Amino acid sequence: MPRLTRKLIETLEPREGDYSVRDTEVIGLGVRVRPSGAKSFIFTYRRGGQLRKLTLGRANEAYSIEQAREHARAALTDVREGVDPQAVKVADRHALTVNAMIDHYMTDGPAMKPNKKASSWDTNRTLFECHVRPLLGRRLAKDLTRLDIAKFQLDVSQGKTARNVKTGHRKRSRVTGGKRVAALAVVTLGAAYEFAILTDLMKTNPTKGVERFQTIRRERYLSDREIAAISEALAQFEQDEPAHAVMADAVRLLILTGCRKSEILSLRWDYVDWEVGCLRLPESKTGAKTVPMADAAIELLRRRWDEDRPPEPSRGHNSGDTPAFMERSPFVLPALKGDGHFVGLPHLWTKVKVRADEILRQKATDAGKDPRDVRSLVNVRLHDLRHSFASFAIAGGASLFMVGKVLGHKQARTTEIYAHLSDDPLKQLANRTAARLSEAMRF
Repeated sequence: MPRLTRKLIETLEPREGDYSVRDTEVIGLGVRVRPSGAKSFIFTYRRGGQLRKLTLGRANEAYSIEQAREHARAALTDVREGVDPQAVKVADRHALTVNAMIDHYMTDGPAMKPNKKASSWDTNRTLFECHVRPLLGRRLAKDLTRLDIAKFQLDVSQGKTARNVKTGHRKRSRVTGGKRVAALAVVTLGAAYEFAILTDLMKTNPTKGVERFQTIRRERYLSDREIAAISEALAQFEQDEPAHAVMADAVRLLILTGCRKSEILSLRWDYVDWEVGCLRLPESKTGAKTVPMADAAIELLRRRWDEDRPPEPSRGHNSGDTPAFMERSPFVLPALKGDGHFVGLPHLWTKVKVRADEILRQKATDAGKDPRDVRSLVNVRLHDLRHSFASFAIAGGASLFMVGKVLGHKQARTTEIYAHLSDDPLKQLANRTAARLSEAMRF
């Protein structure tokens, strides 16, 4: 009998019936090959004179031969001590709570999903802590049914998990529900179940077959007038408080590049390719990407580079002739305190859009118009600046393909949301085109 190795397992070909290849290192360990080609590690032992087989897990990259040997040794110890490994497995499965299943997923999942981003794991953790654990955490995982999952989704959507939570020193955050969050919570719980099945802790996934809420994608594109009002509001904030310059430049970069908030706030100087005129982001939501920069964005970055230049070296009064140096922050938008990047944008953005809203309404009043007819900016999100970049690009004649490339979309359907013609920049393009055509149709 050969010693099982990953290479040997890969060479095992399926036959008409099941067959097994035993390991020479651990007694009872083997790999079973199905006619379908599926391979699983098994542990064979005798109990009461009967031959029994315990499935340890699927033989793939996520479950190595080393892990299988470790589990087989533990099972062999149970057998020698008079304990039935199969009974232990069944008992563990039946006693597994949703909380324990989540812990298993969050602890061991990253090792088996190395390409999943840390930010995605953070999102999973938030959904578990805020919604799944409070409602289902103490329930036995095996007892949950599709109806339980459907009721859970409804409860989250109706705000039954909404509450205020402490997020830091003297800071609190409001946890809300809604249909989108509820649907995401179901998907995340389903991932935990699938991982439990993969690791042989569960047999079924009750989230499968549950109809999730269909959420309407929120679309808000800014008009020329709204962009101008935001720009004026930013200038006023800078004038009132010079420290707000970092915040103002962050918003300007979001407008000029179409980047995501996280990409701009974490932007480092070594990501800026001055020669080519682009940003080379090593890691974004969709992986590494290159963002071309317009002249206005390059000019802004050059200004920040010059303004953030460290002072000339000075000689420290306590260090003799040793010069004291101040290093430039590696971040384009450095934190006001500490060594990290700027983090106060969402809070200040709320104030900026309120100011911009006031500017728009005042301009309407000055023009003799009813300010109540002005579309409010209060609910505009930072992410809507990215939507607006795409909308302006398409209104200017850019193709969906090119817009998707600039924004770093991996799938074409992601860009298609910007093809709707119901919002200001696109409607303006349609009106201009129709006006020209109408003029041409006159005899």
